[in-house]
Amino acid sequence: MDLTEKTVKKETVFEGKVITLELHDVTLPDESSGKREVIKHPGAVAVLAVTPEGTIPLIRQYRKASEQTLLEIPAGKKEAGEEPLETAKRELKEETGYSASRLIDIGGFYTSPGFADEYIHIYLAENVSKGEANTDEDEFLEIEMWSKEEAIQFALQGKFNDAKTAYSLLQLFARENLADKS
Repeated sequence: MDLTEKTVKKETVFEGKVITLELHDVTLPDESSGKREVIKHPGAVAVLAVTPEGTIPLIRQYRKASEQTLLEIPAGKKEAGEEPLETAKRELKEETGYSASRLIDIGGFYTSPGFADEYIHIYLAENVSKGEANTDEDEFLEIEMWSKEEAIQFALQGKFNDAKTAYSLLQLFARENLADKS
């Protein structure tokens, strides 16, 4: 069965700084009609940085949508025309001051595919060196340095409320412990 929903009409309801909200009239796989609310997003990038000492910089930042202060890896929105690797370098430097001589693409995912097209690319930063952070003027955050082992244990216990952070740390755990060592 073809599960595709075909858009027959689309209306932009809101255009903001970060997102656009569209209403779609769709034809469902059984030929009936439906409506979908879709949030369009330019995409994002997150970076899991591991220092030579085996520590990971985590960002503590208030998130209005959840009404909570969350602990996260550095991340940010892609700018128009910007490749994910460039966004990764920029966000790591802006939020933590760190630069990496090696960035490895370790996957990505749709953050909420039921209503948003936001895709987040995840990078592992190795051989990082410390510099000066330069956050956006409307960005207030604190940097915490966690040991790699402590952060992975926290993720394995399901204690991160932020999906990109949990995903990244579990990827790191899998790479170090479950990868084919042959």
